[in-house]
Amino acid sequence: MATSQRVGELLGRVFEGSRDYFPRPDEPLYRADLLKSVDPLSLADRLRALNLSSEDRSLIHGQLATYSGGDAANGGLTALAQWWALCDWSAERLEQDQHRKALYYLRGLLEADGRKFIRTIAARSGHHVSEQNLHHFVSSSTWDWVPMRQALAHHLTAITHVQAWVARLLIIPKSGQHSVGVERQFFPSLGQVLNAQRAIGVWAASDVVTAPVNWRLHLTQTWLEDHRRRSQVAIPDGIGPETLTECLGEACLETVPTWNLSLRPLVVDTGEIEVATFIQEFADPGIPLLVRADAGTSLTSTDPLLPASEGQTLPADQIMAMARDLRRPASWTDRRPDSARHTHLAATVRVTLPATGGSAPHYGELTLLGVEDAGGRGRTQLWLTNMTTAQPALLVRLTRLADKVDADFTDISEGVGMRDFTGRSFGGRPRHITLASAAHAVVALSRRTP
Repeated sequence: MATSQRVGELLGRVFEGSRDYFPRPDEPLYRADLLKSVDPLSLADRLRALNLSSEDRSLIHGQLATYSGGDAANGGLTALAQWWALCDWSAERLEQDQHRKALYYLRGLLEADGRKFIRTIAARSGHHVSEQNLHHFVSSSTWDWVPMRQALAHHLTAITHVQAWVARLLIIPKSGQHSVGVERQFFPSLGQVLNAQRAIGVWAASDVVTAPVNWRLHLTQTWLEDHRRRSQVAIPDGIGPETLTECLGEACLETVPTWNLSLRPLVVDTGEIEVATFIQEFADPGIPLLVRADAGTSLTSTDPLLPASEGQTLPADQIMAMARDLRRPASWTDRRPDSARHTHLAATVRVTLPATGGSAPHYGELTLLGVEDAGGRGRTQLWLTNMTTAQPALLVRLTRLADKVDADFTDISEGVGMRDFTGRSFGGRPRHITLASAAHAVVALSRRTP
């Protein structure tokens, strides 16, 4: 049963009798005689009397938190029953109220100055919705963020030329220890120790528009085994610890095959994962894959053009160094209005993942791609792909989409508050970041040249 339908049925039970004592909801004292018996009751009293399951109590609490100050014990039964009556005793009208708050929140993300705290978002609404209402709409409500993310992804594929799905790591620095998933740890991509959250974002990307469509917060065993903190942020019992590689894999599998999105290459540029593990355990052979590799990633060369290394298992950077004479210019013209021409040097080498535990590699042949700037200066970027017949220029062009995502995150996402959520609840962060992703898409689409 859909959550909204279940919530509607539960609210009908909670406020049973409200049609009698609020026949005219805009005149709450019209039947004051009938209110006498129920007016002393709190919502908590009513919930205890109904003897609901813990799941149903959570649904009711989440739905009514906005109107009862965040705690069912704070809500008077008749005050909340009047609100239900004003919604015409309708779950559909209830959803419309949620939609209204979502629009105010989205508008605040787009228009409020400075960091996008709930206080500043509420102030931008012109007092049409209170800070407390917005806080509980994001942190304690029951609305499911997944359908909104799916709708955003399908909308972007319908109106833009999505060239690839790009997965990247988002690091969110924090000052305390209570935000869900926060840990003090070393980040290789930054070369420093930070107190921060980590999340994987999956983006729809083209030369012209990039926008995030899905997110997954990384939760470690150390964090989840702290029962006090886990309880404080209301992490559901079914959520278990993951490595960052597992977090990446689950985010990609949920987004691309599960949502039935258009088949496009999946470009993975996180820099902190176990590349071989990701390819072997999570990569769908039916999805074109291009994943950033570390210099030390062990690979077995199978390329006859490199006879000196053929059959040997070596670090990726060493294999690519031996392929230096295979570099060729890779050029393409992007789809932006200025139609810029780009050229890099690229070399490709046929490889496989090394056998483990004495068993043969089971994924099949891959291509190791090395990319440098046109002058051959700077560090060589290393990538692995299962698109073994693709032209180097196409592969290089796909790697540049990761750079476009990084640039758009700085230029757009930071401005719409992608990292600004300060609440501590498990459900609050994904709701905020979903609405911030929608705000990012609004800005990115508005900048397209007709």
